[in-house]
Amino acid sequence: MSDFANLIDGGRRLGPALRAALAGMGDTARSAPTVLLPVLPNGVPVAIGVAESGEWPLQSLPVVRSDDGVEVTAQPGLEGRVVVVIDDGVETGTVARAAALALRQSGVARLVLAVPVCPREAWADLQDHYDLVVAVSTPLTRRDLTWHYDDFDTIDEATARRLLWDHNSGA
Repeated sequence: MSDFANLIDGGRRLGPALRAALAGMGDTARSAPTVLLPVLPNGVPVAIGVAESGEWPLQSLPVVRSDDGVEVTAQPGLEGRVVVVIDDGVETGTVARAAALALRQSGVARLVLAVPVCPREAWADLQDHYDLVVAVSTPLTRRDLTWHYDDFDTIDEATARRLLWDHNSGA
């Protein structure tokens, strides 16, 4: 039995956990504006599900994957904000670590990683990079993310951008 029906379901289940975790972060998290940064492309459906639990704006976090590694570029305007990186899950943590490095350099007030699934072996390492790591499912060992979803409905970047546009314009 899988943990989640699909990516949006993963986000819907993650939303209340994120809201509770942010409430427990103290004054900075309550007073600074919060923005959700889904990793393109598969983080977008998860973030849309999460956004149903709060009034958080969504932007995007472009990630370039190549044979030599992962490159993440933070957008301007994140200074002083609570930034929540959202993805479809963590396997090795490579993307999450690259995102943390880029975002820390942009002057964010607090940095949070929120994912439906994060294996415990990656959790400890990621806590060194983020102020808070939030996950619904924390299996003992790493498995391919498709194992955690009934329908691992991956999308391409163009579809992800369209979904973000539709969500942000109220369509």
